[in-house]
Amino acid sequence: MSDLPFRDLQLDAHGKLQLTDLNGTVHAGVTPVRAHPISAPDEGLSLVGSHGHELAWVERLSTLPDGPRQLLEAELAAREFHPTLLQLIAVNTFGTPSTWRIQTDRGEVDFVLKSEEDIRRLEEGRLLITSTHGVQLNVPDRWALDKASKKLLERFL
Repeated sequence: MSDLPFRDLQLDAHGKLQLTDLNGTVHAGVTPVRAHPISAPDEGLSLVGSHGHELAWVERLSTLPDGPRQLLEAELAAREFHPTLLQLIAVNTFGTPSTWRIQTDRGEVDFVLKSEEDIRRLEEGRLLITSTHGVQLNVPDRWALDKASKKLLERFL
Protein backbone atom coordinates (compact mmCIF):
# COMPACT_ATOMS: atom_id res chain seq x y z
CA MET A 1 0.00 0.00 0.00
CA SER A 2 2.98 2.30 -0.34
CA ASP A 3 1.45 3.82 -3.50
CA LEU A 4 -1.50 5.24 -1.54
CA PRO A 5 -1.62 9.05 -1.31
CA PHE A 6 -2.29 8.71 2.45
CA ARG A 7 -1.47 6.32 5.30
CA ASP A 8 -4.98 5.62 6.56
CA LEU A 9 -8.60 6.56 6.01
CA GLN A 10 -11.33 5.70 8.48
CA LEU A 11 -14.47 7.01 10.15
CA ASP A 12 -14.04 8.82 13.46
CA ALA A 13 -16.35 8.41 16.48
CA HIS A 14 -18.78 10.92 14.92
CA GLY A 15 -19.00 9.11 11.57
CA LYS A 16 -16.83 11.67 9.75
CA LEU A 17 -13.91 10.79 7.49
CA GLN A 18 -10.51 10.96 9.16
CA LEU A 19 -7.34 10.85 7.09
CA THR A 20 -3.82 10.15 8.27
CA ASP A 21 -1.48 11.72 5.74
CA LEU A 22 1.90 10.35 4.64
CA ASN A 23 3.62 12.36 7.40
CA GLY A 24 1.43 10.75 10.07
CA THR A 25 -0.70 13.83 10.73
CA VAL A 26 -4.36 13.02 11.46
CA HIS A 27 -6.99 15.22 9.77
CA ALA A 28 -10.62 15.08 10.91
CA GLY A 29 -13.64 16.10 8.84
CA VAL A 30 -12.19 15.20 5.43
CA THR A 31 -14.44 15.69 2.39
CA PRO A 32 -13.98 13.83 -0.92
CA VAL A 33 -14.54 16.00 -4.01
CA ARG A 34 -14.62 14.56 -7.52
CA ALA A 35 -12.81 16.54 -10.22
CA HIS A 36 -15.30 15.45 -12.91
CA PRO A 37 -18.36 13.92 -11.19
CA ILE A 38 -20.40 13.48 -14.37
CA SER A 39 -17.93 12.88 -17.21
CA ALA A 40 -15.26 10.88 -15.31
CA PRO A 41 -16.52 9.89 -11.84
CA ASP A 42 -13.69 7.39 -11.24
CA GLU A 43 -10.90 9.79 -12.18
CA GLY A 44 -9.50 12.54 -9.99
CA LEU A 45 -10.64 12.71 -6.40
CA SER A 46 -9.42 15.37 -4.00
CA LEU A 47 -9.52 14.74 -0.26
CA VAL A 48 -10.09 18.15 1.27
CA GLY A 49 -9.54 19.05 4.91
CA SER A 50 -11.91 21.02 7.11
CA HIS A 51 -10.08 24.27 6.22
CA GLY A 52 -10.60 23.75 2.48
CA HIS A 53 -7.07 22.63 1.61
CA GLU A 54 -6.33 19.53 -0.41
CA LEU A 55 -4.72 16.85 1.74
CA ALA A 56 -4.41 14.08 -0.85
CA TRP A 57 -5.15 13.40 -4.51
CA VAL A 58 -6.47 10.05 -5.73
CA GLU A 59 -5.89 9.46 -9.46
CA ARG A 60 -8.47 6.65 -9.74
CA LEU A 61 -10.98 5.69 -7.10
CA SER A 62 -11.19 2.13 -8.44
CA THR A 63 -7.49 1.50 -7.75
CA LEU A 64 -7.81 2.01 -4.00
CA PRO A 65 -8.01 -0.99 -1.67
CA ASP A 66 -11.55 -2.06 -0.74
CA GLY A 67 -11.68 -0.41 2.70
CA PRO A 68 -10.78 3.18 1.73
CA ARG A 69 -12.61 2.90 -1.60
CA GLN A 70 -15.85 1.81 0.07
CA LEU A 71 -15.61 4.59 2.66
CA LEU A 72 -15.12 7.19 -0.07
CA GLU A 73 -17.90 5.77 -2.26
CA ALA A 74 -20.34 5.87 0.68
CA GLU A 75 -19.37 9.46 1.50
CA LEU A 76 -19.71 10.51 -2.14
CA ALA A 77 -23.10 8.82 -2.48
CA ALA A 78 -24.35 10.75 0.54
CA ARG A 79 -23.08 14.06 -0.90
CA GLU A 80 -23.91 13.65 -4.57
CA PHE A 81 -27.58 13.53 -5.45
CA HIS A 82 -28.06 13.48 -9.23
CA PRO A 83 -31.38 11.86 -10.08
CA THR A 84 -31.82 10.75 -13.68
CA LEU A 85 -34.61 12.38 -15.66
CA LEU A 86 -36.60 9.60 -17.33
CA GLN A 87 -39.60 11.54 -18.67
CA LEU A 88 -40.65 15.16 -18.93
CA ILE A 89 -44.37 15.05 -18.09
CA ALA A 90 -45.41 18.71 -18.23
CA VAL A 91 -44.25 22.31 -17.98
CA ASN A 92 -46.43 25.20 -16.84
CA THR A 93 -44.99 27.69 -19.35
CA PHE A 94 -42.44 27.75 -22.15
CA GLY A 95 -40.81 30.85 -20.71
CA THR A 96 -38.59 30.89 -17.66
CA PRO A 97 -38.85 30.55 -14.80
CA SER A 98 -41.05 27.51 -15.36
CA THR A 99 -42.22 24.61 -13.25
CA TRP A 100 -41.49 21.16 -14.65
CA ARG A 101 -43.18 17.92 -13.65
CA ILE A 102 -40.80 15.05 -14.36
CA GLN A 103 -40.35 11.34 -13.71
CA THR A 104 -36.91 10.44 -12.36
CA ASP A 105 -35.27 7.23 -11.22
CA ARG A 106 -36.23 8.41 -7.70
CA GLY A 107 -39.90 9.09 -8.47
CA GLU A 108 -42.09 11.90 -9.81
CA VAL A 109 -41.17 15.44 -8.82
CA ASP A 110 -41.87 19.09 -9.64
CA PHE A 111 -39.00 21.57 -9.87
CA VAL A 112 -38.44 25.11 -11.08
CA LEU A 113 -36.10 25.88 -13.96
CA LYS A 114 -34.87 29.46 -13.45
CA SER A 115 -33.44 30.01 -16.95
CA GLU A 116 -32.36 28.17 -20.08
CA GLU A 117 -28.75 28.60 -18.95
CA ASP A 118 -29.49 26.05 -16.20
CA ILE A 119 -29.60 23.36 -18.88
CA ARG A 120 -26.02 22.42 -19.63
CA ARG A 121 -25.31 20.47 -22.79
CA LEU A 122 -22.64 17.81 -22.47
CA GLU A 123 -21.15 15.52 -25.08
CA GLU A 124 -23.05 12.63 -26.68
CA GLY A 125 -26.53 14.07 -26.10
CA ARG A 126 -26.17 14.26 -22.33
CA LEU A 127 -27.66 17.12 -20.32
CA LEU A 128 -27.27 18.40 -16.79
CA ILE A 129 -30.26 20.42 -15.59
CA THR A 130 -30.01 22.44 -12.38
CA SER A 131 -33.14 23.35 -10.43
CA THR A 132 -33.54 26.57 -8.45
CA HIS A 133 -32.75 24.53 -5.31
CA GLY A 134 -29.41 23.39 -6.76
CA VAL A 135 -30.44 19.79 -7.46
CA GLN A 136 -28.73 18.58 -10.61
CA LEU A 137 -30.75 16.27 -12.84
CA ASN A 138 -28.87 13.98 -15.16
CA VAL A 139 -30.14 13.24 -18.67
CA PRO A 140 -27.81 10.51 -19.99
CA ASP A 141 -29.14 10.65 -23.57
CA ARG A 142 -31.71 13.25 -24.54
CA TRP A 143 -32.28 11.46 -27.85
CA ALA A 144 -33.43 8.33 -25.98
CA LEU A 145 -36.29 10.16 -24.23
CA ASP A 146 -39.86 9.50 -25.38
CA LYS A 147 -41.24 11.68 -28.18
CA ALA A 148 -43.38 13.92 -25.92
CA SER A 149 -40.45 14.55 -23.55
CA LYS A 150 -38.15 15.46 -26.43
CA LYS A 151 -40.74 17.86 -27.84
CA LEU A 152 -41.14 19.68 -24.50
CA LEU A 153 -37.39 19.75 -23.87
CA GLU A 154 -36.61 21.19 -27.32
CA ARG A 155 -38.56 24.34 -26.41
CA PHE A 156 -35.85 25.14 -23.84
CA LEU A 157 -32.73 24.18 -25.82
